[in-house]
Amino acid sequence: MWRYLFSRITLFMATSLVMVAVLFMASGQFPVSKAYSLSGVQYPTLEQQQQIEQDYQLHDNQLLQFTAYLRQRLSGNFGISSNSQQEVLEELEAVLPASFELSLFSGFIAVFFGVPIGVLAALGNNKALQRSILAITLTGYSIPVFWLGLTLSMWFGVNLGWLPISGQINLLYEIEPVTGFMLVDTLLSDSSYRIPAFHDALLHLILPAVTLAVLPFTLVVRITRQAILNVMNQTYIRAAEARGLHTAKILLRHVLPNALIPVIKSIGLMLGSFASYGIVVEVIFSWPGVGSWLVSGIYQRDYTVIQAGILAVSLLIIFLSILIDLLHTAINPMSRKELYASN
Repeated sequence: MWRYLFSRITLFMATSLVMVAVLFMASGQFPVSKAYSLSGVQYPTLEQQQQIEQDYQLHDNQLLQFTAYLRQRLSGNFGISSNSQQEVLEELEAVLPASFELSLFSGFIAVFFGVPIGVLAALGNNKALQRSILAITLTGYSIPVFWLGLTLSMWFGVNLGWLPISGQINLLYEIEPVTGFMLVDTLLSDSSYRIPAFHDALLHLILPAVTLAVLPFTLVVRITRQAILNVMNQTYIRAAEARGLHTAKILLRHVLPNALIPVIKSIGLMLGSFASYGIVVEVIFSWPGVGSWLVSGIYQRDYTVIQAGILAVSLLIIFLSILIDLLHTAINPMSRKELYASN
């Protein structure tokens, strides 16, 4: 297992290095000077220009330039934003928690509702209900996320007025950031309106979270259903039924633990699509996360923001994919058997 862990860490480092190399090559293709695309300083003084050329070794060959680029990024130097004139790293740290909050809440919705409905679709006695669940999941999987987000905003935000359609919290509430997670920060606040602020933040989170959760929810339902059907046909399940064990006990102790293994694996495979959907959702609902920050940088041709945003999203996808792969291997006896056999 330790050898496998080392191989996954090596894979993460190698993939991250390739990602940084791609960004480095792309930075030379921007329609601006390389010093500007790397540093964000549009009109540098003579001293700034010399410092930039020294930091990124712009007069040396491509290999030394890439080494300097890698060294600057690893040290946390992503340059400054050409629009806000703020450090890009500081802006990235400010928007990351909002994206994490939205993603975690959406993932919770998808799993919390998807697994029970998948069980119902697999074991329910009502065939019409089962077909309805499969039809709904297929429809949800096929709906474009931008259309769904705009439709939910129109229905529940504009027409009914039940939910807010933009932002993270009402601007009337002044919440001091502590963790960056608005739901947590409202509860940690010592203001007298922290409970109304928490309620308002939760209302702001519902529409974007539901919109983002539709894709993983449909996949979780269908994969859970198929996995349970496969597990129910196994010999040890039939033996447990023959011994007279209660159906609920068989389901909780034997079926679900084995059926959730492919669900965990599928979560790792959908991270790329989930991240791209998240960017669209953040733009639709003006959610102050990495996605809307990155799209804003693209519109404004803020090249340092573009590089930092792409790098952050890519590294998170790579890291979480490998982490889920490790989790899947740790809890899956068949994977451990194949791993030990290969060693």
